Amino acid sequence: MGDIGKDIKSKFSNDKVKALINIIYTAGWINSQQNEFFKPYGISPQQFNILRILKGAGKPLKVQVIKERMIERSPNATRLMDKLSAKELIERIPCPEDRRVVHISITKGGLKLLQDISKNLKTDLLENLSLKEAKQLSDLLDKIR
Repeated sequence: MGDIGKDIKSKFSNDKVKALINIIYTAGWINSQQNEFFKPYGISPQQFNILRILKGAGKPLKVQVIKERMIERSPNATRLMDKLSAKELIERIPCPEDRRVVHISITKGGLKLLQDISKNLKTDLLENLSLKEAKQLSDLLDKIR
């Protein structure tokens, strides 16, 4: 089992400081694990999130709606969508009534990629926690926000 004090070779002034550093450190660790997992698929965790949002919606969405639904809100969401579009995983659909509005739709290629990813998706990052502990952690994180 990990110990944040040993992992970063540090002592903390109190348990609240230790908890905050631990959250930040663990978020970085999870992010690193996700980046490594998605690398062979040629997408980032944020791009995966965009594809999942579009699949879940079941219909084209405005860019702004996608940005609002993202887990990790990114100022470069448009650039992320540009890359997905270049890989033909999503497509842009201009709005005929308002040229400023663009809808985004997932392509068959995007759906196929999600299907491939789902076969290997890592869900074991919390394997050291029981279901009760996972619920408690989730509740505590909600309480922080």
